[in-house]
Parts: sequence; C-alpha cells; structure tokens
Amino acid sequence: MSVIVVSGTGTEIGKTIVTAALAAVATGQGRSVAVLKPAQTGLAPGERGDADEVVRLSGAATSAELGRFPEPLAPATAARRAGMVPVGPREVSEAAEKLATEHDLVLVEGAGGLLVRFDHEGGTLADAARLLGAPVLVVAPAGLGTLNATALTAEALAARSIEQLGVVVGSWPAEPDLASRCNLDELAEMAGAPLLGAVPEGAGGLDPAAFRERAPRWLAPALGGVWHAGSL
Repeated sequence: MSVIVVSGTGTEIGKTIVTAALAAVATGQGRSVAVLKPAQTGLAPGERGDADEVVRLSGAATSAELGRFPEPLAPATAARRAGMVPVGPREVSEAAEKLATEHDLVLVEGAGGLLVRFDHEGGTLADAARLLGAPVLVVAPAGLGTLNATALTAEALAARSIEQLGVVVGSWPAEPDLASRCNLDELAEMAGAPLLGAVPEGAGGLDPAAFRERAPRWLAPALGGVWHAGSL
C-alpha cells in the first residue's frame, strides 16, 4: 500500500500546494494518484476545497473529502459547533486503504498541524498515520519559528514510531530574509530528516500546465532517495 500523509507545523503554510506538487511529480511519472482530505474547515457546501485544488493543479486522478465544516476552526471544534459528526482516525485510515486498492499512490492532506484534534476522543492525524503505517511528509514555513516547530513535529513523530519522509518548505519567498535563508541551512538537522525541496510562494497561482511542468524542479531532485517501494 502506497500512502503518504502530508502534515505541517501549523496552518496556512502551503500544505495544499506541496501536496499538489507531490501529486504532479507522481502523476508525471505515470502513477495514478488519489488525494484524501479528511476534514475541511471554513468552507460552505459547494465551495471548492483543498483536495479539489490539488486535482486541478496536479492532474491527480481523483479526490475525496470525509468531512466539511463551515467555521475555520480545528476539525473537532468545528464539528461540535456545527452539530455535525467529526471524522476520526479510523475513518481516515479506512478511506485511505480503500483508495490505495484503486490507485498507485494516496496522498492524505491533514488539517493544520500533526496533533490537531480530529474528533471528540482526541484522535489526530498522527493516529491516522500510525494506523496506516504510512510515512509523514512535513511542510514547514520559511520564517521565524520554523526550526522550533519543525523539531517539535519531528519529536512527536518519533515518539509514535512514525516514519518522517522529509520536510518541504511550503512557500519559499522570492526575496527571502535572513531568518529564512539561515533556516534552510538548518532545517534538515532540526527535522532529523532530509530537506526535500521548497515550493516558491505564488506557485498556486500558476496555471495547471505550468505548475505540472515546474513541480519536478521543486521536489524531484531530492525525492530520488525516497521514491522507493515503501512510499511510491
């Protein structure tokens, strides 16, 4: 089963664009890719969600969404306030396993950080990754606070014996400041995993053809070492 869980050190740091870039690389290699978004918050019925955007940009085969809640809050809180049923790790695992029987690769894009609560029992994306036995790709921002947040995420993965595939900077500025440049030098050490690339800010504004053409430049060179049978 080939499943990769995409998580981050926080919210609004480029997880969707990194997921799309990863999907574009795999799709360009002839793999059938499915994207699973366990929970989407802050969206009304009928609005396009993150998984839809990944498919649009990358050409992935299909997308699935398990829960959608109107307020932009942590999934468990948003579900409770809306009087809706939350999505737990077991449901995420089962949905990903089903998609994996139909596609070469399943990308599970989390909501917020690794330990954001999905359900009222305290279930998290980390719990889903552990149930799946899937590696986690960590998305980090470029600026201040990145190293500490990345190290904490790496420690949380190690404590749960979850493989960390690597770390990607989700939005690399066109004119990086000193903190961003220094962080790039230290990110792999703090993560305890390879730095797999950096997606330039504004990449989501490219048309799909340009996005798919450029995605391998952002990720593929470093992905050579992890594009193995256990992950792809």
